[in-house]
Amino acid sequence: MRPEPTVVGINRTQDGAVAVARGADTLYTLQKERLSRRKHHWGRLGDLPTLYRPAMPALREPVDLVVECFSSDDEVKHIDAYHDEVRDTLAFRDEPRIVTISHHLSHLYSAFPPSPFDAAAAMVIDGQGSPVRDFTEVCGYGEETPPDLLEVSSFYRWERGGQPECLAKQLWDGDWDHPTGLGCFYYLLTRVMFTGEGSEGKVMGLAPFGRADAFDLPELVVDGHEVSIPREWLDVFGQQARFSHFLQGPGSFQDAADLAAVGQRAFETALLRVTAWLRDRTGTPDLVFAGGTALNCSANGRILRESGFRDVFIPPSAHDGGTAAGCALYGLIECLGEPAGFRWSDDFLGPEPEQAQLDGAVRAAESDPALQVERPADDAALAGRVADLLAAGHVVAVHQGRSESGPRALGHRSILGDARHPAMRDFINFRVKGREWFRPLAPLVLAERAAEVFDVDRPVRFMQFAIDVRPEQRAALPAITHVDGTARIQSVEPGHTPFLHALLRAFDARTGCPVLLNTSLNGKGDPLTEHPADSLAVLTGTHMHALVLGGHLVVKRDAAPVPPDWKP
Repeated sequence: MRPEPTVVGINRTQDGAVAVARGADTLYTLQKERLSRRKHHWGRLGDLPTLYRPAMPALREPVDLVVECFSSDDEVKHIDAYHDEVRDTLAFRDEPRIVTISHHLSHLYSAFPPSPFDAAAAMVIDGQGSPVRDFTEVCGYGEETPPDLLEVSSFYRWERGGQPECLAKQLWDGDWDHPTGLGCFYYLLTRVMFTGEGSEGKVMGLAPFGRADAFDLPELVVDGHEVSIPREWLDVFGQQARFSHFLQGPGSFQDAADLAAVGQRAFETALLRVTAWLRDRTGTPDLVFAGGTALNCSANGRILRESGFRDVFIPPSAHDGGTAAGCALYGLIECLGEPAGFRWSDDFLGPEPEQAQLDGAVRAAESDPALQVERPADDAALAGRVADLLAAGHVVAVHQGRSESGPRALGHRSILGDARHPAMRDFINFRVKGREWFRPLAPLVLAERAAEVFDVDRPVRFMQFAIDVRPEQRAALPAITHVDGTARIQSVEPGHTPFLHALLRAFDARTGCPVLLNTSLNGKGDPLTEHPADSLAVLTGTHMHALVLGGHLVVKRDAAPVPPDWKP
């Protein structure tokens, strides 16, 4: 009997990642940054043998196919060397078979096949994808189209069992003297205020502190599916000193916040117009959305409420790190002709935990005189003990099971706190995360109680939408209610996250509150933790109080709860 088909997907661009699809239903995926401990680490030669294969047992088994994707990065020039590395590192069941697909196509396959829909409109919007010469999909461009033009957005209609129909793309020549598209716009908005990759979330969190009518700037120009950036915006982006508050420059906080607010509003307005064009073009009731801009949960909340689509699915790995999963699913469906039963019901797609690593971290904790290791009798007892710590004002992290594939912690690599605590957000931002004071922290909520606290009528499992906290609940939940009255919620169901659900139930029983604060388990400037030793290092290297390690609880002996009147 032939083994289940196995496809490896590799993202060779920003947020480098690898994925393994095994049979119809099993998917593993892991981002490079979790292993290298460098955020947004780009894919490079050497990743497969030195990082991914040692960390993912599934890569040590025979495979049928490898599917890779690149984007506009020059690394594609080394494709022959990459293919040699694949052949040298992996064992193939038959002759080595390697396929390369274009960037937006990999985003698309990460979104629609694992979605809950039988048919959907789909859009992929990011900064820049593949050049026309590297397109591996039928999208209507002939020899007259310049081959160096880059995709910045792509739009589709797809019915399950059929082929995706590419309706349109927006292309760009890559010249930053005249950038175009929503991804380029938000990138430039971010770079005028912050440095480093991945700071777009800072702009989104800063925007509610500003005035959306502060500057006399035009809206972005929307023509059907295409978005262009007026010159007035580019002139503002050139005023680096004025908006340099977070770059140790002379700029004021208010100017930076105002620009974030005006820019966020312009982005949302244009995105909603593009979404309306797609809805009118397809007549399809449901939408899937991927690409870097799909991480903007404030805009996503408006799409959910205002776009006219019945439902919206955004994969938890909507960013470039998710394209590895898209590559693997593409190979399974299109190259091997296999059914893909995998659905994104949770995001715990990292490799299976290794007991030896957990045991090593526990032994390290036991040997540290500053720590105490507890072994509750079972998960119910563990949940109760953690609920007691949280209700008393302690900060407790959870490291359990397979890690999240996306950029947001959903309970397996999380830091938790009491959402009712007036100082908890500041304490975690300053003393644990080491990040800007204005950054919001997200809530976990019992799915069966979510509608009591938030203006929501459906499960929201992946923190992709900013949802209104009901006005009567806001004062009681200061640690998770942003200045604009919203929160990026995760609803918790027992079938998907049983320990989190049990913990929330225990906390609710003690406090009458079905909500906890949740943020990613990492220290200042670091990516999410992957291994138990990484998580233990966050406990010992920050002011966090306790850490769940599998079935163990590691507590600092001198841990004192956060006082209600704590100030930075």
